[in-house]
Amino acid sequence: MSRRVQQQPAFILHHRPFRDTSQILDVLTRDHGKVAVVARGSRGSKSRLAGVLRPFLPLRVSWVAKSDLGTLTGAEAAGAPAHLRGDALLTAYYVNEMMQHFLHRHDPQPEIYELYTHVIPRLGSSDNVASSLRGFELELLGLLGYAVSLDQEAGTHQDVEPGRNYEYRIEQGPVPVDRSEGPLVFDGATLLAIGAGQFDDAAVLRAANRLLREVIAHHLGGKELRSRKVLLEVHRGRIAPTDSRNASNE
Repeated sequence: MSRRVQQQPAFILHHRPFRDTSQILDVLTRDHGKVAVVARGSRGSKSRLAGVLRPFLPLRVSWVAKSDLGTLTGAEAAGAPAHLRGDALLTAYYVNEMMQHFLHRHDPQPEIYELYTHVIPRLGSSDNVASSLRGFELELLGLLGYAVSLDQEAGTHQDVEPGRNYEYRIEQGPVPVDRSEGPLVFDGATLLAIGAGQFDDAAVLRAANRLLREVIAHHLGGKELRSRKVLLEVHRGRIAPTDSRNASNE
């Protein structure tokens, strides 16, 4: 029995060619979670969908499905695209790739969808893309059930003290230590600032990047996100920012 969905708010996370003129889309929807649909003929030169089926553009999509892979029956823009360039564009592709890996098909996550609708335009308008991204990562991890608790010690549940040093142990939390160096060793004040989303201090922002990189890698099972690798290469000056389009698809 086929199932029809009409005018569902959505964003395209990823697309890949399918046969001569079609493509398969991974779509983040408000009420149905992540779904995969075939957009038949959408890569053809005369397709009316050619300018619509692109990332970071709010859409209303319709599809029919008899199996795990549906068929797109309609799509229209439901708003203006986010203004994304340079780091903001690369970071938005990184956000999409995280959604690809963390979300399961047909598992509605309305809170995560809502978070996504806010972070994409925020990246385009932010004066500090890294700060916006760190806040998104913290909130996403919490919604996925991987909350990063930074205000209480692991095991004892005592309050983290600003003047002490702690090692953050993934799956546990902050553990007091007598040393100040180590991959995941931070002072208490820094942990409290990260947990509160206070990234005005550059040192706190760098520490948040170091912490969240390890936490996310752990929950991805060690899989490296291609878009993050491209972003790092751009920052190291090894490739030009114009190569960011290469991060959009595998």
